[in-house]
Order: sequence, then structure tokens, then C-alpha cells
Amino acid sequence: MSATLEVEAAPAVRKGGKTEIRRAFSSRVASFAIILLTILWTVPTFGLLVTSVRPGADVSKSGWWTIFEHPHFTWDNYHQVLFVGGFGVTGGIIPYLVNSLAITIPATLFSLVFASMAAYCLAWVKFKGSDVVFFTIFALQVIPLQLSLVPLLRLFNDGAHIGSVPIFPDLNLGGTLYQVWIPHTMFAMPLAIFLLHNFIAQLPRDLMEAARVDGANHFRIFRTIVLPLITPALASFAIFEFLWVWNDLLVALTFGGGSPKALPITGRLAQLVGQYGSRWQLLTAGAFVAMIIPLIVFFALQRYFVRGLLAGSVKG
Repeated sequence: MSATLEVEAAPAVRKGGKTEIRRAFSSRVASFAIILLTILWTVPTFGLLVTSVRPGADVSKSGWWTIFEHPHFTWDNYHQVLFVGGFGVTGGIIPYLVNSLAITIPATLFSLVFASMAAYCLAWVKFKGSDVVFFTIFALQVIPLQLSLVPLLRLFNDGAHIGSVPIFPDLNLGGTLYQVWIPHTMFAMPLAIFLLHNFIAQLPRDLMEAARVDGANHFRIFRTIVLPLITPALASFAIFEFLWVWNDLLVALTFGGGSPKALPITGRLAQLVGQYGSRWQLLTAGAFVAMIIPLIVFFALQRYFVRGLLAGSVKG
């Protein structure tokens, strides 16, 4: 009898706990704290925006907060960044925006395609050693990518040999977008497979078994059942990967070889500031131009973001 009462009381306790937590985070103190943190987080961005529309002479003499006393704005910084160039650099940043899109979109799509297929196989196509493979891939997240840049670059450019026997051919992709796509896709695999595996593994087993009874093979199950159900997880990781690749400079410079054909917008922004870092007004204007596309991607996929981020984190 007592055990029955405890079992019946457990849902009520959990429900009450959720209610108390909801009340705690819905209080005026919590709302005030969130508003305060939001304002503090926004202040540097506002300062960046103000600096981007101030003349260079004003930027070098005073801080951005002085605009409240002596407001003086100009759009010349954006015109110079978009169409003219900066310190010793001719041409605007629009071609480099196109380069960043040409790098980021394929790298993100390749990561999603390969990681989703690998995650499905590791979750539902059990084979000997599948758990070892999954945990090995997960463990690769702790390896800093900086350690693999030079060995991977030498592998791409020189291949791999044991004595005179070639093991991996020379790809000869230096200075091209292909050589930037491949490492971005490789570096994204461990985290992508881990997140998508946890999501796919929680799909109902009855649904999978019913599809197999109807004669569906693994490819059809993956295409018609799994992909529609994991759309929130795919969108969540797409945001992460898009932002990471878009803001990357190290991988693009290492594997792109500094070629203008493979130089992203981050590389161009580093050139705009000048040799002695004296042209902050151009750097801030270029930074705001570079923020436009990631913001569009984020707001387009934001409804999936929290749902997909949390879906694979807990069970039950």
C-alpha cells in the first residue's frame, strides 16, 4: 500500500518541482537579470556599430561613447570597404563574401550528409565493434585541430609513401576551394556524428521495425523516415557549422595558401585594419557587413535551434 502511494505521489512531486522552477525563472528578479545581461552583452556590439559610422579622425582621437556629446557620422567607411579597399589593398570585399559562401555552404552540406549517414549506421545498423567506432569518433573531439593542420596539409600536397610505394596520392589542390572544403568537413565529423547519433538513437524502435517488415531497406528508412524526423537536429548543427566555417581564418589560410580565389572574408578583414592597426573604422564596417549573412541563416533556422540542441541530450 505504501509503495503504491509513493508511486502515485512521484508524478505530483515532479510536477510540483517543475512548477517551482518555472516560477523561479518567471519572477521579476529573473526577468531583470536577463534584461541586464542582454544590455551588457549588446553594449560592445553597439560600440562596434558606432565606430563603423564614425570618421577615421574621430576614431583615433576619442572613444565611441563621445558620440552622445559630439555626434558625427559618415557612410564613407562602408563605401570604402565594399568598393574601394583599405590600407595597401585595392578592391572591395564583395568577391570575398562570395568566396566565404563558396567555402561555407559546401562544407556545411558535406558535413550534414556524411555525419547523418554515419550516425544512422552507428545507431541502427549494429555490427561488431560499432560501439568502439562510435566512442573513438567521439574521443576525436578532444584533439585540437591545430595539431593536424600541418600533417594534413603535407598529406594533401605530397601524399603518403612507405619507401617508394605510394599509399595516398598527391591531390595537388593547393590554392583551391576543394582543399578548404575537405578539412572543414573532416573537423566537423566528430561533433556532428555525436549529436546526430544521440538524436537518431532515440527514434521509436517500433517505427523502424515496422518499416523493415514492410520491406524497406536501410537507405529507404534513412531517406523517408529518419531524415524528416531529425530535421531539428540537422538545422541546429547547420547553424553551428555555418557560423564556425564562416568565422574561420586559420583553416582557410593554411589550406587555401593565401590565394585570392580561396581567401574568405575574414582574411580580407585582417588586411583592412592596416599594418599598424590604425584603421579600426574600416575593420568595424567590414565586420558588420560580414555579420549580415550569418544573421540571416540564424534567424531562418532559429525555430529548430533549441529543439534540436536539446533533443539528443537526455533520454525519456
